Amino acid sequence: MVSPARKVKIVKKRTKSFVRVQSDRFKRVSESWRCPRGIDSRTRRRFKGTRPHPKIGYGSNKNTRFLLPDGFRKFTVHNVKDLESLVMLNRTYAAEIAQNIGAKKRVELVERAKQLSIKVVNADARVRAVEN
Repeated sequence: MVSPARKVKIVKKRTKSFVRVQSDRFKRVSESWRCPRGIDSRTRRRFKGTRPHPKIGYGSNKNTRFLLPDGFRKFTVHNVKDLESLVMLNRTYAAEIAQNIGAKKRVELVERAKQLSIKVVNADARVRAVEN
């Protein structure tokens, strides 16, 4: 199997998700983040003791941004031509077969990737163990 060119430790500044204001008080208000817009909102004005806002300071390191835990970056592949563009970068990028590709074409792509020694992230998707 192909190993990444260099393995870098990924450090996240924050792993907890940002929670929407008053999502703990009302069931109708989901936890998914929405920016507070009220004119008197304590959270919008960032008073002490209120919920943290997402901001640029929480961003990841440029070197490790978009890295998968195994050290590769993802590249979406739709056909064999896309796959062959990764030949020189097979230790940096791992192929991810697009979700709208059928089972027959997936098998072809996975075989070709094996020949070119390119890692496929979702190689097992939509593949039956035994064909009828």
